[in-house]
Amino acid sequence: MRLTSVLFTALCSLASLAASQAQTAPTDTLHAPPPALPGLYADPHLAAFGDTYYLYPTTDGMAGWGATSFTCWSSKDLVKWRNEGVILDLPRDLTWAAKNAWAPAIATKNGKYYFYYSAAQSIGVAVADRPTGPFKDPLGKPLVAKGQFKGQMIDPMVLVDDDGSAYLYFGQGQCHVVKLNADMVSYDPATVVEFKPPGYNEGSFAFKRQGKYYLMWSEYDTRDPRYSVAYATASSPLGPFTKADHNPVLKGRGVVQGAGHHSVLQVPGTDQWVMAYHRFHIPGGNGYNRETCLSPMRFDAQGNILPVLVFEVVKPTKIKKPTPVARP
Repeated sequence: MRLTSVLFTALCSLASLAASQAQTAPTDTLHAPPPALPGLYADPHLAAFGDTYYLYPTTDGMAGWGATSFTCWSSKDLVKWRNEGVILDLPRDLTWAAKNAWAPAIATKNGKYYFYYSAAQSIGVAVADRPTGPFKDPLGKPLVAKGQFKGQMIDPMVLVDDDGSAYLYFGQGQCHVVKLNADMVSYDPATVVEFKPPGYNEGSFAFKRQGKYYLMWSEYDTRDPRYSVAYATASSPLGPFTKADHNPVLKGRGVVQGAGHHSVLQVPGTDQWVMAYHRFHIPGGNGYNRETCLSPMRFDAQGNILPVLVFEVVKPTKIKKPTPVARP
C-alpha cells in the first residue's frame, strides 16, 4: 500500500512537471508573441526606479544604424509601455557626435541618473535628475574615445555594487571593465582590464546575484540569425570570468531570429528576473530592422542561468512597495 502511494505521488509530480514544461515550451514556433514596444527598437536596457520600469533602446530601422537620438519608455507592469519621448538628441545636446546613437545603459547614484551610450563609435555619458531626463553632457567629450583601447568603443553598461562602487563594462570585439570614480563620469585609464571570453563579440551586461557576479554578452554579429547571448561568472566584478558550460542562454528559434543584445532586471524585492532583448522584426526583419522583446529569466538551484524561451512573454508585474519596518 505504501509503495502504491509513493508511486502515485511520483506519477502526479511527473504529470505536473510535464504540464509546466508544456506551458513554457511551445511547439508552435511559427507564431511569435508580439514585441514589447511598437516599432523598431534594439539593444534595450531595462531598469526599475521607484515603482516604475524603464526601457532605454536604440532607435532602429535604418541602414548603417544611423540613429541620432535616444528615447525612454516607462511602465508600471512590464506590459503596457508609454513613450516618454526623446531624452538625448545628439545634434542638439552634444558637441562631439551627431549620429550612430547606439546601445544605451543607465545607472543611478548620488541622487542622479547617469545615461551611458554609444555615439560616433565612442562612449558618452549624460546626467539628469530624473530617469526620463532631460539629460545633459557633463564632459563635452567622450567618456571613452574611439580607438582608445582595443576593439570598438561601444556598448557601455554600468554595475553599481552593494558597496556603492560602480564598474563600467564596454567594447565590441574585446571586453573591458574599469572601476568608475565616485563622480560616475571619470576613471583611471591605467586601471582598465581587458579580456575576451570565448565567443565574445559585444553587448556586455553584468549583474550580481547571491554574491556571484555574472557577465553576459552577445555572440556572432547582430545581422546574423545566429546572434545569441552567453554568460560567465566570477567572484569579483573585475573577473576573472569563467564561461558557463551550458551556453547560449538566449537564441532564436523558429520564426524568431537574431535574438540578442540584452539586458537583465531583477524585479525589486523579489528573485524574479526579466531579460530584455531584440530580435529580427517579424516578418521580414534583419540586422537593421529589429524589435524589442521581454521574457522571464530563471536560475537553477546552483545559480546557473536556464535557457530563456523566446516564445514566453512576461506577465503583468507591478513593483511592490517595501514593507515598513516596525520600530520597537
